[in-house]
Amino acid sequence: MNPRFAFVAAPLLVLAYGVIRILDGLDGSRGPGLAWTTGHLAFIAALALFVPIFWEMRRMAGRGALSTVSAVMGSVGILAASAQFVIDIVVGFLSADHAAMGVLFDRIQAVPGVSLAIYDGGPYLFYLGQLALVVQLAVIGRVKAWTPVLVLLDLVLPIVDRDFIPLGAIFLLVSFVPLARGIAPTAKPVASHAARRAATHA
Repeated sequence: MNPRFAFVAAPLLVLAYGVIRILDGLDGSRGPGLAWTTGHLAFIAALALFVPIFWEMRRMAGRGALSTVSAVMGSVGILAASAQFVIDIVVGFLSADHAAMGVLFDRIQAVPGVSLAIYDGGPYLFYLGQLALVVQLAVIGRVKAWTPVLVLLDLVLPIVDRDFIPLGAIFLLVSFVPLARGIAPTAKPVASHAARRAATHA
């Protein structure tokens, strides 16, 4: 996958999730239904794109121990967040209404270890890994000093109010565009002069 595509598409998918989430709540409750499922699928797609993003950021940061740990931490967080969103989709399919969803969520989170791994702990590794990588890139001068600030805003705004997810996604897109531009294009193999001459006279 082209890393440039991932850097642009991931924030746009998060933006789509945030907008769909707001629209889904206009009737006073969120899920189950098409909007619930579509929004969650958009965020899962964004999470999948963050895998190549994190490892490209690791490469840009020099592939050192710190950047490797940050990328691994972020990837573990992606797995946890993805599990949470898959559960959300399954619960939506199994529930007749929003109240029934709450009952199923309570049962799932009551399973020992699930709440910490998938809800209260694991997903935060995704955000910590992302911020750590961007800060490292800022320290070595690969991105502007304001880039980590925008990423931090993207991470903090949903904590203040989840309706701010679209705004945070815009900040993330603005911070990721310079990173996408900084990726060197893949060089195409160039035949040697002798090989070209041989092919010409063949």
